[in-house]
Amino acid sequence: MSAATLAGAPTATRQRLIGAATGLFIRHSFAGTSLQMIADELGFTKAAIYHHFRTREQLLTAVLEPIIGELRAVVEDAETRRGAHARAERMLDGYARVAVRYPVLISVLAADPGVHSVLRANPDWTDMIARQLALLADIDPGPQGMIRARFVFAGIAGSSAQRGAVDEQWLHRHLVETGRRTLGLRAPRRSS
Repeated sequence: MSAATLAGAPTATRQRLIGAATGLFIRHSFAGTSLQMIADELGFTKAAIYHHFRTREQLLTAVLEPIIGELRAVVEDAETRRGAHARAERMLDGYARVAVRYPVLISVLAADPGVHSVLRANPDWTDMIARQLALLADIDPGPQGMIRARFVFAGIAGSSAQRGAVDEQWLHRHLVETGRRTLGLRAPRRSS
């Protein structure tokens, strides 16, 4: 497929590229996926991909943008809460919702060392991830709080893949309950 043909439907083509890249990143990792592999998967030329993305890193950014944007909104909302427990509860609930909604992207984000390298190279993303961890770790200041926070994020990311086997609401509820137990949070009081 030529770059001129792709230009006629840039949004649809861009989405196809993002979808193919996501699948290949999951199967082969970010580091194990080349632009040529993505082109071959879709029957495109590598030049056609360059029309939309100059590098794998740009493509990865496009793959992760929706989830990073939602996580940023969750972090910003959680930071407005009063008290470490309320902030952690909001972060935990929001992260679990995003993980249930995007289990594939969460697994790419959480489990791929190549992705971690790209994330660390982006100061905005690094800051957002540090803020996200701090919201959970602040319940138990010190190294043990950070270990618990990382454990919760990794556990939710790994467990969200159960989504196809169970109802989304059920999965969300159990991810949050397990996260609370790990962090030592009590369930929030229900208003009457």
